[in-house]
Amino acid sequence: MLAPNSVLKSSILVLLFLTAIVSGCIRSKGENENRTKKAINVTDFRGKELNFDKPAVRIVCLIESALSGIYMLGAEDKIVGISSNVYNDNVAAQYASLDERIKNKAILAPGNWDFVNIESVVALKPDLVILWSSQVESIQAIESKGIPVYAVMLKSTGDVYKEISDLGKLAGKQIRADSLIQYTKDELSTLVITNTKFQKEKKKVYFIWPQGPLETSGQNSTVNELISMAGAINVCTSPAEHIVLNLEKVIEWNPDIIVMWYDANKNPEDIMKLSGWSNIKAVKDKQVFELPSVFFCDLWTLKFQYASKLLSTWCYPSVFKSNDLDKEKHQMILKLYGEKGEFIK
Repeated sequence: MLAPNSVLKSSILVLLFLTAIVSGCIRSKGENENRTKKAINVTDFRGKELNFDKPAVRIVCLIESALSGIYMLGAEDKIVGISSNVYNDNVAAQYASLDERIKNKAILAPGNWDFVNIESVVALKPDLVILWSSQVESIQAIESKGIPVYAVMLKSTGDVYKEISDLGKLAGKQIRADSLIQYTKDELSTLVITNTKFQKEKKKVYFIWPQGPLETSGQNSTVNELISMAGAINVCTSPAEHIVLNLEKVIEWNPDIIVMWYDANKNPEDIMKLSGWSNIKAVKDKQVFELPSVFFCDLWTLKFQYASKLLSTWCYPSVFKSNDLDKEKHQMILKLYGEKGEFIK
C-alpha cells in the first residue's frame, strides 16, 4: 500500500502530464489555425485552385492589363518579367513614367499573349506566372516545371474585380485591392444614379473595334456593360463577345452614337467618310467618337470607369456638361496609381 505522500506525488505527476498534453493540443491547434489564416488561396479563371504559404515575390506577368493592376496595388517591386507589348504598344510611355526599369527596358519580356519563351520564363525563377487562360500549351509547359500559373480570362467587369482581388491576395496587397475595387464601384454607382435620374430617352450606340468598322461586340461583353453603365443601349443584339457584321445591319440599327476603340491609324473623320455610311444618324449628326489611349480607359482594368464617363458625356452632354473630364482622368490615375500617377501623361 502506497504512502499518502507517494499518492500525492503520483497524482501531481499525472496532472502535469495531462496538462502538458492539453497544452500541446491547444498550441498545435493554434499553430494550424495560424497557418490556415496565413495561407493564400485563390481560384483562377480556369477554376484551378492555387495555394501559397506566403505572397509571391517574383512575378512574371505577360498580360498588360494584369500588369496595370499590379502597379495599382503598389506591388511592382515583385515584377521580374513583363509582356513585350508593354515595350511595343502605345502604353509604353505611361509605364515608363511608372517604372524606371521599363523606361530603361531593364525588365525582361519573355513573351506576350501570342508567344511565350518558356526557357526565358523559367530562367527568371518566378514563384508566379500570369497568363491568359487561352494559352493552354504555355501554361502546361510552365506548370510542368513546378511553377504556379494564375490564368486569366476577362469577360465582364465582375471578372476585372475578381482579378484585382486575387492579385491583391497573391501579392500580399489585399487591403489595397479592396480599397480600389470599392472606389471604382462608388464612382460607377454615382454615374448610374445620375443617368437613371436625368435621362429621358436612351441613346443607341454602335461600338467599333480597330480591326475594322464592321467588327463590334454584342450583349455578353465588357463593351455592352460599358454602354449600359453609360445609360445607353448597345444596338448589337447578338450574344457574341466579338462579331463581324455587314454594313446593311449597321444601317438598319441606325445608331445615335458611334464609338471607336482607340485606333492609331483611324479617327472619327475616317469613319464618317466611309462609303455607304453617310445616312446613318450618328454620321449625319457627327456623333462619332474615339476612346483615348488604351492606358487611360482599358476595359479590362479598373480604368473602365473613365470610358464609362466619357461615353455618358458623349451620349448626354446636357446632363454632364459641367464635367471636367481631364480633371476626372487625372484624379482617377492618382487614386489608382498613387503618387507615381502624377507623372503619367
